[in-house]
Amino acid sequence: MPVPRRFDRTPPERDATRINDRIRVPKVRLIDEDGSQIGVVDTEQALTLARERDLDLVEVAPDARPPVTRLLDYSKYKYEQEQKAKAARKHQQQVNVREIKLRPKIAQHDYETKRGHVERFLRGQSKVKVTIMFRGREQAHPERGRVLLERLYEDISEIAVIEQQPLQEGRNMSMLLAPVRDGAGRGGDRRGDRQGSAEPGAEPEPASEHARAAGGAAAAG
Repeated sequence: MPVPRRFDRTPPERDATRINDRIRVPKVRLIDEDGSQIGVVDTEQALTLARERDLDLVEVAPDARPPVTRLLDYSKYKYEQEQKAKAARKHQQQVNVREIKLRPKIAQHDYETKRGHVERFLRGQSKVKVTIMFRGREQAHPERGRVLLERLYEDISEIAVIEQQPLQEGRNMSMLLAPVRDGAGRGGDRRGDRQGSAEPGAEPEPASEHARAAGGAAAAG
């Protein structure tokens, strides 16, 4: 036969919170169910008051002297706490970093395909690391990689901001893009982190029309 709610004061398993008969100190500082301070009372008196009001006596500050307790419906309290924690986890977005690799002389069709992948990742609220891979003599022309990255950003600047400026690392040059948030949009890289630029302390110069044209030709080739 199930125990009626008003007499069921058994705490959930593995719950370290001391409630009701688990509280075995002689006196406690008692807080009413509405948050009012009742004061220091005998524990037995507090338990009697809890039973009269069909509530639990819950230890909320065990390290205090005497311990602080409160009158409340512990099952309801635990449920509300679990719902709050669940809502907090739901609003926490796990940020993923995806990587897209390009060649300096990428063909136009391949460029459009890669750009589509970048857009899809950004719209899915992932960050994207775009990496230009240089081979052989291509390493002598890092400006082509920079122009290609600039071109990519210009094509998707409505949904992206530059979180890390193009950075040369060995044979690769990388740029980190983040999805637009809170109305930030085109030109967000102007306000972003410039510490990752290829030349520390120097502002990267905008690509000239001639350079962009050259980059377009290189990408098409």
